[in-house]
Amino acid sequence: MVRFFCLWLLALCGLLPLQPIQAQSVDAPIQQLLQTHGEIIAKSSRKSIGPAIDALAGSGLPEAQVVLQRWQDKEMWVGKDTGLFVFGDKDGKELLATDVADGSTLGPFVAKDFKQLKPNSGIRGMIAAALVQFQLSNPDPIVRLTALSAIERDAEASHLTALRASIDGEPNADILARKTRLERLLTIQFAEDDVERIAAIKGFDGDLGVDVRAALNPLATTQIVASDTPLTGSDIRGIIAPGSDGFSETDAYALLVADDKAKPIIDPEDQKQILVANINGGSVAGFPVSTLDTQIARDEAYAALAAAGRADPVATQAETATILAGFTFYERYIGAPPNVALAAVAVLSNIENKVAVNQAVDLGLDALSLASIYFLAAIGLAITFGVMGVINMAHGEFIMMGAYTGYVVQLFVPDYTLSIILAIPLAFAVTFAAGVAMERLVIRWLYHRPLETLLATFGVSIALQQIAKNIFGTQARPLTAPGWLDGSLIINDIVQISYIRIAIFILALLFLALFLIVMNRTRLGLEVRAVTQNPRMAASMGINPDKINMLTFGFGSGIAGIAGVAIGLYAKVTSEMGADYIVQSFMTVVVGGVGNIWGTLLGATMVGSLQKGIEWLNPSNTLAAQTYMILFIILFIQFRPRGIIALKGRAAEA
Repeated sequence: MVRFFCLWLLALCGLLPLQPIQAQSVDAPIQQLLQTHGEIIAKSSRKSIGPAIDALAGSGLPEAQVVLQRWQDKEMWVGKDTGLFVFGDKDGKELLATDVADGSTLGPFVAKDFKQLKPNSGIRGMIAAALVQFQLSNPDPIVRLTALSAIERDAEASHLTALRASIDGEPNADILARKTRLERLLTIQFAEDDVERIAAIKGFDGDLGVDVRAALNPLATTQIVASDTPLTGSDIRGIIAPGSDGFSETDAYALLVADDKAKPIIDPEDQKQILVANINGGSVAGFPVSTLDTQIARDEAYAALAAAGRADPVATQAETATILAGFTFYERYIGAPPNVALAAVAVLSNIENKVAVNQAVDLGLDALSLASIYFLAAIGLAITFGVMGVINMAHGEFIMMGAYTGYVVQLFVPDYTLSIILAIPLAFAVTFAAGVAMERLVIRWLYHRPLETLLATFGVSIALQQIAKNIFGTQARPLTAPGWLDGSLIINDIVQISYIRIAIFILALLFLALFLIVMNRTRLGLEVRAVTQNPRMAASMGINPDKINMLTFGFGSGIAGIAGVAIGLYAKVTSEMGADYIVQSFMTVVVGGVGNIWGTLLGATMVGSLQKGIEWLNPSNTLAAQTYMILFIILFIQFRPRGIIALKGRAAEA
């Protein structure tokens, strides 16, 4: 109050102006333009404000962008007596004003002598659309990209002209491509010339972008109309018969009723209630109640009521077929002029065909990705079960141990790339040792006794799960992938695959190569193959089958641990994670061929592809998809009990 009183006193003494009349650039072009449209600007009505905004946006004045921006931000004021416009910042009862032309300070004034322009949301939206042309030509590429994103979210017809004007001077090739694409999309939506729209539509032939389909689908919109006379014209797509293409006879009759071309059908229960309400002296419209025991009789009684004006006229079920036969139903284009709609339909048809092909490719990549995960999970089992003939129900827990090993390593090594590199050999060492211990303590006493082996390893599985719960708890633990594995390889809007899945696929190939090298190029592999083919002959040649069994079981368990690290990057790490892969692992080995690495690879591909295919057919029920897959595997084994590639040797004989 004290400050305001002092200012008012200075104003009375002539030391402080009350209005920005003399100091302001009254003759500035921007002020003159505002004065020309001053009345409608001050009124701020959305219905009438358009010409003022368009005049500012199209004036070419360098101050126009600032004026529009400050107006949008409710920072523009107009003098009540002078009608001159200023930028202002209200501070209590005074207004700190600046010139709209050059931004110079005009001084503090009494705020009540000015009217603040407060555009509503509709006007602010119109101003925002006008500002786009300035943003599209802004020297800062980030500003230009932001403007393009804003147009993509909420395009308007006014954006098309501004976008076209900004294309020629665009220096950035990527932004230019984006502008050009967006200009074609806006041409499809807002251009008045059908020739331009058709040319833009044809330019997107085969384009898989979701934005293209979003722009074209409304143009191909049709409406079903009924006529009792033949309809011709370019807007007629064709005839649609009731009962076909998802257009039922009920839908067709409902359309006739909606168009007042047929009487409505009454529900039988509603009909009964109306008949009951009109019982008079034991009869309804002259029909004895005792005779209304059939639908035909009730229809006749109701028709008599309708004829007497005591009920609304309706059609009986028997009449609907006759009424429908008197009309032909047509599909008519309503989304755009016929030539534009036909062009959109043709392009959409080609796009849909290409979409179907790409969806098949994407499904194939998903199947290949899942197959690589199953192969990683099953490759260790292919050794312990396929080569040694040991049914190891704790195999999933070795996968779990490997994943938890990776988690523990990341607790001490925060660099995710380095931690994964360290976790892979460490997981192999941990699970190799666990496998050797299990073979020495349990498995070695149960060879050639599959039922006892199954029960014993199942017990070990439960014990290992409980130990993991006691140590790590029941909550899922994070095994974080390195930053360079974030995101996906995007081929187009349909086909994409995450970098983690690509890494798992590459790791599966490395495992395959490692296995082949070990089995075919090392002494251990030679001895394993010898023991597999003929253990007695191998023993007579100086090979210790007991030692080979121990190392083989440990090797298979170690590979399961490494697989756990890879799978942990993709799936949740919990004490039960192994149970999610044990069934698929056994199916992979059995289907592929017990003890054959190439069979395991083929089995993983078959199981992964089958599961993805069934999930695609039944996407809402994953459990049902797995059930169908197991049933198919059972049927497959009935016809090929030894799998795709049968093993010759001990496993085959077992």
